Amino acid sequence: MSMLEKLCSFCNRPVAKGSGTMFAKNDGTVQWFCSSKCKKNALVLKRDPRKLKWTKKYVKGGIKVKK
Repeated sequence: MSMLEKLCSFCNRPVAKGSGTMFAKNDGTVQWFCSSKCKKNALVLKRDPRKLKWTKKYVKGGIKVKK
């Protein structure tokens, strides 16, 4: 990964300079998205990237939930 690339905030794949979407939240944090698929899953559907197999943040075996 070069300095010109950012990582997607949802799937953790590189986003090349000049592509993707930058989303600025009200608290000042910036989120980068490589595609509209990642943006919709993160912001609209509020999904956890660790539960989706197509993301690089996927955890095999599932997530342990504390009770």
